[in-house]
Amino acid sequence: MTAATVPPAQRADWLAKGVSLEGITVGYNMAEGTIAIMAGAAAGSVALTGFGIDSVIEVSSGILLWWRLRAELGAPPLAARVEARAARGAGALLLALGAYLLADAVRRLATGDQPGPSVVGIALTGLSLIVMPLLARAKLRAAAALGSRALRADAHETIVCAWLSFTTLAGLALNAVFGWWWADPLAALAMLPLIVREGIEALRGESDDE
Repeated sequence: MTAATVPPAQRADWLAKGVSLEGITVGYNMAEGTIAIMAGAAAGSVALTGFGIDSVIEVSSGILLWWRLRAELGAPPLAARVEARAARGAGALLLALGAYLLADAVRRLATGDQPGPSVVGIALTGLSLIVMPLLARAKLRAAAALGSRALRADAHETIVCAWLSFTTLAGLALNAVFGWWWADPLAALAMLPLIVREGIEALRGESDDE
């Protein structure tokens, strides 16, 4: 765990801010994930479906981080142990998402499985392209103040979601306007380096801390 930069007297305030941020993350991503998966399944879009699955992962990660931050507020001696578990969980969820995106994108490119247009998907990813960077920035500030590697990993999952919003929106728009069906799975593949790197760093950092 990295060193915190705020005095102990302010730590409780940052913990409370972190809890609120994770509550917003969970609520928004529950709605986002449900809509994206349904729209992705209807359009046959691997990028949009993957975007929805990432939202579900964000929900899981948000619950883990909510648990971690609440643990320190209620029982500080448990914080280090919960921090390690939360970091490990966030990293594992990122790698699971990467594996899904790789398998489904390669399958669609190989079979020529063409997605249909999705107006709902375009609107949803456009909205998330605004919301996610704001959430990620606030989480990174809280992670730096608290010295929390787990919260930092969760913030990077939110950054991944923001980039997924961009690449998914690009793939959906190119498919809808020009009929470039291959832009959809390529948009999903473009996110793999960032997803895998952040997942490995979260797992490796958690192991180093232990």
